[in-house]
Amino acid sequence: MSGTVLVARPDSAGDVLLAGPAIRAVRAQAEEVVLLAGPLGRAAAELLPCVDRVIEWRTPWIDADPPPVTGEHVARLMAQLPEAEEALILTSFHQSALPLALLLRLRGVGRITAISNDYPGSLLDVRVRVDESRHLPEAERMLAVARAAGYEPSDDGRLAVRTPPASLVGPPGYVVVHPGTTAPARAWPPERHREAVEALTAEGFQVVVTGTGGEKALTAAVAGRHGVDLGGMTNLAELSGVLNEACALVSGNTGPAHLAAAVGTPVVSLFSPVVPAGRWAPYGVPYVLLGDQQAACKDSRARLCPVRGHPCLSTVTAEQVVKAVRELVP
Repeated sequence: MSGTVLVARPDSAGDVLLAGPAIRAVRAQAEEVVLLAGPLGRAAAELLPCVDRVIEWRTPWIDADPPPVTGEHVARLMAQLPEAEEALILTSFHQSALPLALLLRLRGVGRITAISNDYPGSLLDVRVRVDESRHLPEAERMLAVARAAGYEPSDDGRLAVRTPPASLVGPPGYVVVHPGTTAPARAWPPERHREAVEALTAEGFQVVVTGTGGEKALTAAVAGRHGVDLGGMTNLAELSGVLNEACALVSGNTGPAHLAAAVGTPVVSLFSPVVPAGRWAPYGVPYVLLGDQQAACKDSRARLCPVRGHPCLSTVTAEQVVKAVRELVP
């Protein structure tokens, strides 16, 4: 039995949710798991089973709006870090574990495990090498790190969150449409979302539209006269309750798609191929993938669409969304 283990996934909410199976594997053999998260991932970190404590730090080599690397900023991390016997650094294929490994080594962490195809020298005790061309699902990629550190999964390895609260709407069985994304290149056009809400309503579904406080104008426009507009009315825990009682989610490749998977709700995934679906498609639940996965933007990792007209998603129709929901909800 290990003592305190630090697990680091200082990224966005969806990435943190996908780390859940690896974290549970660690906690099954550790007295305490402390999760290092970023500002965008903290709310998700606090939903994960088997996380005993969360610490937050904006990681300059991970954050999309990175802070400068200063002694003061690094000192804030050092002051928060626990006296951990061991650390697992969880990353995506385009991220390096080595800068954080250096800081943890300076903090005195005894054993560090991470994926690194670059030579890590003495920064890692357990170096995991991955064939990135395989496009391994992110949850399984992170589980590979846990296994390499000696932590075998003790459950089914699916995504999970703590028991969701009661839904803000009812009765159960509605379709949730989530039009917002953090990266515009991954967004289905708002007018298409509105058409989908109207088409789903015409098919007899109640439709609930969700979004953040900064997306109220978007959710209001998408909901129109047909959908229930919850824009700005849910935090992440409350959104898990709304998704838990939905029959399906219609969403881009963004955090709520992984939150839906964590509560077992099927997903119609409006997926832009700027990143591989093999890595980031909804994990462990039924889903239908819509969007041209061979479009010119494929694997570009673009946040803004590099192709005029956004053809990978703009050609998807409301009728295709309705058909996909029908496939998932007999």
